Amino acid sequence: MEHKTTMIAVAGKGGVGKTSLAAVMVKLLVEAYPDKKILAIDADPAVGLSTALGIEVKTTIDDIRKKVVAQAEDGNAKAAIELLGEARYEIFDALVEQDGFSFIAVGRPEAAGCYCKVNSYLKEVISILSNNYDYVVIDGEAGIEQINRRVMEKVTHLLLITDSSKKGCQVIQTIKEVADDLVMYEKVGAIANRIPDMNVKQYMDTGDIPVLSYILSDASLAEFDLKGKSVFHLDADTLIVQGAKEALENIAILNKSE
Repeated sequence: MEHKTTMIAVAGKGGVGKTSLAAVMVKLLVEAYPDKKILAIDADPAVGLSTALGIEVKTTIDDIRKKVVAQAEDGNAKAAIELLGEARYEIFDALVEQDGFSFIAVGRPEAAGCYCKVNSYLKEVISILSNNYDYVVIDGEAGIEQINRRVMEKVTHLLLITDSSKKGCQVIQTIKEVADDLVMYEKVGAIANRIPDMNVKQYMDTGDIPVLSYILSDASLAEFDLKGKSVFHLDADTLIVQGAKEALENIAILNKSE
């Protein structure tokens, strides 16, 4: 049977707790599937996922790309081609191995100028890399630019994060519209995060996107974020851990706990 990677992309507007949720999903997968290979990809230029997972980033995929581009700009095409070959190994070196999962950061988005060959090559490498894992969690950047380029083409599960605001709900509907054209995803669902109380459920319009879980605002998590602590220290009964777990169960990534 062909190995199938479950690719989970987490997206939504900025400030809705997307990165914390992506990190908690990694934590839940590591705990539920100790025998599976799990990869976390930080595709947000703000590189917040590393902090939430307690990782120090030394090299990003973009650092490697810049090196290749610099060689090409010096007119040294041969060296650039050799570097592309090496880039593949360098990317494997840029992987940070943690207890139960691996991590890699994409880094800063492309600067002006077209380095299509380099970009498509690196996209290819990311996809080769992802094929070595059972579960991949991608923390996408805020908004929809991410889906237009870079790493999102082979996503199996699109998890869209919103708060209770009208803007948050509109952003996830727009992301889904873009993804419908560009991404071959299998399942989509929303998580309503940081909501003030359960009464707002009736006013939230997520269009045709099913809401997988509603997570109440959690003051203890804000403090956690400020201190830059890893989500691996969060208790299982924390609201965000419970809510992320419920969402992953409802979209059938985790088995429902009896």
